[in-house]
Amino acid sequence: MNLLPVKIGLRYARAKRANHFISFISFSSIAGIALGVAVLITVLSVMNGFDRELRQRILGMVPHATLWGDPTLVDWRNSADLVTEMEGVKAVAPHIQAQVMFQSDKGVHGALLNGIEPAAENKVSIINNHMTSGRLEDLVPGKFGIVLGEQLARRLGVRIGDKVTALLPKATVSIAGITPTLKRFTLVGTFKVGAELDSSLAYINIKDAARLKRYDPEAVEALRISFYDLFKAPDLIWDIARAVPGQNKVSDWTRTHGNLFQAIKMEKTMIGLLLLLIVAVAAFNIVSTLVMVVTDKRTDIAILRTMGLTSTQVLCVFVVQGIFIGFLGTVIGLILGVTAALNVSDAIAWLERFLGTQFLSGDVYFINYLPSQLEWSDVSFIVVVAFSMTVLATLYPAWRASKVEPAEALRYE
Repeated sequence: MNLLPVKIGLRYARAKRANHFISFISFSSIAGIALGVAVLITVLSVMNGFDRELRQRILGMVPHATLWGDPTLVDWRNSADLVTEMEGVKAVAPHIQAQVMFQSDKGVHGALLNGIEPAAENKVSIINNHMTSGRLEDLVPGKFGIVLGEQLARRLGVRIGDKVTALLPKATVSIAGITPTLKRFTLVGTFKVGAELDSSLAYINIKDAARLKRYDPEAVEALRISFYDLFKAPDLIWDIARAVPGQNKVSDWTRTHGNLFQAIKMEKTMIGLLLLLIVAVAAFNIVSTLVMVVTDKRTDIAILRTMGLTSTQVLCVFVVQGIFIGFLGTVIGLILGVTAALNVSDAIAWLERFLGTQFLSGDVYFINYLPSQLEWSDVSFIVVVAFSMTVLATLYPAWRASKVEPAEALRYE
């Protein structure tokens, strides 16, 4: 194989040019490709981080699917055994739920109150891994203990051992008239998952929840179901509903947090396409660079042709030069992008501490920090697309160079 065109192309790519404008365009092409690749890797890693946090934190706390009774499940223990044996089901836990307003001496805040069986809840939820004080096992029936999200406890101004009052939107009729349902609980634990759930969830023992809602002590409203593959939850829950006796209702995570998940996927795709335009602009700069190089090297091309180089070999000279620029820019961008993706979370956390501010607030976003997860499949895709663009960008200028006629180029030399 004749390596002469490759050697000439690499020499042209490394040579200092008298025309500084061409050198500037070459540098801007490399910088543009590097910037585009680095930003793409970093941004897509951040979007992957949001996707991971949604799955692990949000979907680790909320049920993959729920089978609801009307208003309670008939013979829920046998139903739970039946569901546990069904294909794809990882675990099942009984559940009672209520929208309540919490009140303390220092604040008022609404939240979702969950009645749980602590031992079973650990099988369908990650809450036990995120307890900052106390334990789920401290939710003893009849003691009316409560576990709050750390942010919710902070808003109410309560600590372990303090009392908090739950106000249910359900009136009680007595000789004193119509009064709302009230119950005082003792704070026995707090949890923190670093998401909006820290300010909107509370847990009590399921038997205390049954008493609070005037149910039979052994009654439950629903079964929380965890699946091995959460993406199969929308289909599997309907199979479960048909198998379990009674007029039951179902819900799954796609109804509660599906829009958020789809939004992240769509934003990842759209941001990726938009940022690819940076690489496309840089690739267009390669076209401009090589067109000017071809014009500048017309005499050299003519001499090479008279020395025996074929049109195809001349084309290879300039393809090699363009590929060198694209390869250099892609490698620099790859190194910068991977480095940034692996360190962006720590860098943003340091910047927040330095500036004394918080860029992502748990009150607004579903998490309160910037996550990042580097996916090598994304990195490979970005590198291949960026490098392919640069290769395609070299074809037209290289073809122009191969069409230079030696006699015409040397006429006035």
